[in-house]
Amino acid sequence: MFSAMGAEPRLRIVRLLLSAHPHGLVVGDIAGELGIVNSTLSHHLDKLKNEGLVNVRREGTFLWYSANTKALGELLGFLYAECCTRNKAIEPQQIVCCG
Repeated sequence: MFSAMGAEPRLRIVRLLLSAHPHGLVVGDIAGELGIVNSTLSHHLDKLKNEGLVNVRREGTFLWYSANTKALGELLGFLYAECCTRNKAIEPQQIVCCG
């Protein structure tokens, strides 16, 4: 998962899909918003899908991509536990922000 999120275009894709949560976006909308050509976008979406970071559903002829918030939450939980509860490298108050 870290490898998949480590590429800047894939991080941009996940951020965009989170902003479109829960409905998601079709490939054409993602490409248009981020300026990524379809062949490259397809590669990035496949990587994210294979790592379980995005979900795909078919509606007619369209493939809708959405952020897998459960997997992303588990990833954040792991990072939080490792960095804030186990060794206190970062104080939890620095991560959790109040409005």
